[in-house]
Amino acid sequence: MSQAIKDKIRTVPHWPKPGIMFRDITTLLQDAHGFKEMLDLLVERYKDTPIDLIAGIESRGFIIGAALAHRLGVGFIPIRKKGKLPFKTVSQEYALEYGTDKIELHEDAIEPNEKILLVDDLIATGGTAMAAASLIKKLQGDVIECCFVIDLPDLGGKKRLEDAGYKTFALVEFEGE
Repeated sequence: MSQAIKDKIRTVPHWPKPGIMFRDITTLLQDAHGFKEMLDLLVERYKDTPIDLIAGIESRGFIIGAALAHRLGVGFIPIRKKGKLPFKTVSQEYALEYGTDKIELHEDAIEPNEKILLVDDLIATGGTAMAAASLIKKLQGDVIECCFVIDLPDLGGKKRLEDAGYKTFALVEFEGE
């Protein structure tokens, strides 16, 4: 785990509601050295891994995933909220605390058996990441790993993904803080 990366992530108490400790990566992204260090660590991890595409989950997963895709010399595909993609899509519904939401991917974004690295800034309960992995599988892609900058292990998302058979990785953890 990189303490230097963790130190550059801002914690915003009681946002978006009382009791939540929001982990804000915008402070990491605005720090040129921190952003580069984060990408260097991810490039080091994946440079020898066969990857066809990186899929980034809206919206901070776009920033990290696109930069990482560029550094690794692979393509990038966005996983977006419902109604944001202009072409034909496949969608996956997932549960929220109160209700459901949907994410989508262009139906031609992945060829069968392409190796996909799924990227987002944070894993909490795992609902969005599970839905994103399901979308990739619907298009017959192979999720080689789910990659996050931050894991909140108390919320169980990483374990949920691993229990479903997905390999996961996070640069830093914020446990019970």
